Amino acid sequence: MVKAIIFDSSTIISFAMNGLYDELKSLKGAFDGKFVITKDVKREIIERPITIKRFELEALKIKQLLDEGVFVMPEDLGVNEMEISEKTDKYLDTANTTFMARDEKMHIIDLGEASCLALSEILTQAKVKNVIAIDERTTRMLAEKPENLRDLFQRKLHTRINTKKENFKIFKGFNFIRSTELIYIAYKKGLIKISDGAVVLDALLYSLKFKGCSISDAEINEIKKL
Repeated sequence: MVKAIIFDSSTIISFAMNGLYDELKSLKGAFDGKFVITKDVKREIIERPITIKRFELEALKIKQLLDEGVFVMPEDLGVNEMEISEKTDKYLDTANTTFMARDEKMHIIDLGEASCLALSEILTQAKVKNVIAIDERTTRMLAEKPENLRDLFQRKLHTRINTKKENFKIFKGFNFIRSTELIYIAYKKGLIKISDGAVVLDALLYSLKFKGCSISDAEINEIKKL
């Protein structure tokens, strides 16, 4: 049975900013399935940043992972790009009309995250087991704990947030993983080529946290106890 990890930009960027390209390659080699990115994610991590001097090198290195087949496009799994685009629009429009602050609709996700949700739905319907790798917490909370997301917005914006609760159901049923869980898997499989045992795991987890992965200290401590 085909399996897939659908990568959002945030997780790839977390690995890239920590120079963990070899670890991504090793994870792919140990995974009996595909690492997939959508065209919208490709645009966010390769096509757009490759034109910006500050991000050009990282974009080139990520492009090399795509060229080498570490990452593949949805076509490799027989998925039609038009179908992804249509479902992406559905998720984007629904997510960004679910919460309102001061009578204004809140823009909470972008094309990359929406396209990952779209591809996951398509693969699930095709009986392809899949999980979305995403470090940014908004999309995960929208799917797993939307009421908590509303409370978070209220605390941050210091205003009442109204919600269209009927929209919540469209985001249920997705499975997520973060860069921190992926690096833990790499560590447990002996794919990290640095000695010093548990100190290395601690360093990896906190480096990913400080470079963009949304994870608490308590969650890191739980991972380290596994």
